[in-house]
Amino acid sequence: MAETSGDRTPFPNPADAGAGSTAPWEPPHPVVIVGGGFGGLYTALALAARRDPPPVLLVEPNERFVFLPLLYELLSDELRAWEVAPRYASLLASRGIAWLRDRVASVDAAAGTVTTTQGRCLPYSRLVVATGSRANDFGIPGVGGHALQFRSLEDVERLQALVQRLRAQQRPLQRLAIVGAGASGVELACKLADLLQGHAVLELVEQGAELLPEARAFNREQARAALLRRDVRLRTHTRVEGVEAGRVRLRHEPAGGGAANTEHLNVDGVVWTAGVTVAAPAITPVAATDRRGRLLCHPDLSLVQHPHLYALGDVAHVADADGEPLAGTAQVAFQQADNLADNLIRSLAGEPTTPFRWNDLGEMISLGIGEASLTGLGLTLAGSAAYRLRQLTYLGRLPGLPHQLRVAAGWLSDLGRPLFATGEPAGTPPPRP
Repeated sequence: MAETSGDRTPFPNPADAGAGSTAPWEPPHPVVIVGGGFGGLYTALALAARRDPPPVLLVEPNERFVFLPLLYELLSDELRAWEVAPRYASLLASRGIAWLRDRVASVDAAAGTVTTTQGRCLPYSRLVVATGSRANDFGIPGVGGHALQFRSLEDVERLQALVQRLRAQQRPLQRLAIVGAGASGVELACKLADLLQGHAVLELVEQGAELLPEARAFNREQARAALLRRDVRLRTHTRVEGVEAGRVRLRHEPAGGGAANTEHLNVDGVVWTAGVTVAAPAITPVAATDRRGRLLCHPDLSLVQHPHLYALGDVAHVADADGEPLAGTAQVAFQQADNLADNLIRSLAGEPTTPFRWNDLGEMISLGIGEASLTGLGLTLAGSAAYRLRQLTYLGRLPGLPHQLRVAAGWLSDLGRPLFATGEPAGTPPPRP
């Protein structure tokens, strides 16, 4: 699909002007979706699948959509880049969705326009803010300059290069520190341990008292066991105070009180998974936000004080049945996208919108090459069987049926072919899914 020029409207439809009309035909303003992550892309695809959809413009600066839950399998070469990160041009082809490769800098809600970093001023009929989140360094010195992230294809390539270097050097006391023992940190630690095969010590640093603090008990237990089998060192009650080239400064505060101690730990790399912050564009008049900067939304996902603006995913504060904000997970964004597509259609037609209802389908976590753990819908499973089921579940959530079919065909063609990312044996490597 071609990108729009930005200066011409991508939505001409002269047939709608009407016979005998003397005034020049003005195309309707599109639904503009800001951000092509899970929330934005899936809302666009859901809108395009509706009967008589409105014109849709997706504003997204990147060339590829990244399916973040499978980025760990890309790191280990269990999956390929085109499967995990398909191009927007391919995903949007023949869908009737225009794509502008640009970034929205500000929103004028009173005028009904957005301004991009390349200087375009775009009108909209309804606006969807789906800009997601970015890594949060919490102001800790050195994180921005010395720590690796794990959110993009470029991050994967940098980390793969580091793994290859550590395996080739084989120096004593090589060490990697992973900061944050949430789902991202635990999944990454297990994959890296399998890839490094003992060529470096892995330190998983967590400021809190426990790994996976928001996970189900079964998954937490499986994760702890997976880390122990791989000799990953978990440091709880430990926070990072600074990152330098080749060194990280840690402060350990004992759970039962007592004197805290500071340690300077020599490392060959630091991977930062400790948290994220929202990345919403500037909105005028100012939109209401919570203390974390998330846009406050009504149950139908429209913004408080801005009825023609909507938000979903990480950037949105949407309450669950207990009044607590929903977590910024891919599963939440999947479900919100379908509800939001319906509400956009209803809003444009002047009909009442419907509240979003969160349906908790459980949780899944990758625990190394060929292993996973999952709970949900009455099922509790770990090991290779959970790995297979996790892959099949995510196959059904990949964006668009054409891409799902291409990936499924690729997986079928690879059945029975062993794979190990480093090209060297380590016991019996798992087959590709």
